[in-house]
Amino acid sequence: VQLVESGGGLVQAGGSLRLSCAASGSIFGLSAIGWFRQAPGKEREGIACIRKRDGTTYYADSVKGRFTISKDNAKDTVYLQMNSLKPEDTAVYYCAASLLLQPIRALISKDYDYWGQGTQVTVSL
Repeated sequence: VQLVESGGGLVQAGGSLRLSCAASGSIFGLSAIGWFRQAPGKEREGIACIRKRDGTTYYADSVKGRFTISKDNAKDTVYLQMNSLKPEDTAVYYCAASLLLQPIRALISKDYDYWGQGTQVTVSL
């Protein structure tokens, strides 16, 4: 399974960005796709997840109401729409794929099996 993120960049506070995660390879057995982020000096944080089978979504409190995860099955792509961005959202954003997701662990990075290379999001004041 290969995951490629795109859509990162520099945006002013209050602005929006949409990240994309294109999946390829043996994706039939995937259970879920998640988005994670890591800021300098901080641990990786799970922020959103979408279950492949039925589209159930999970969000971290830090992004709930501002970020929306969605999927396009025809394109094997998952999106992360980020609105009302804040400087504290600045981080490298990664998408990841899980083979067997337990809902209670939807935002736990150790439960993900494949990772993209990451895309930088920088939010300026």
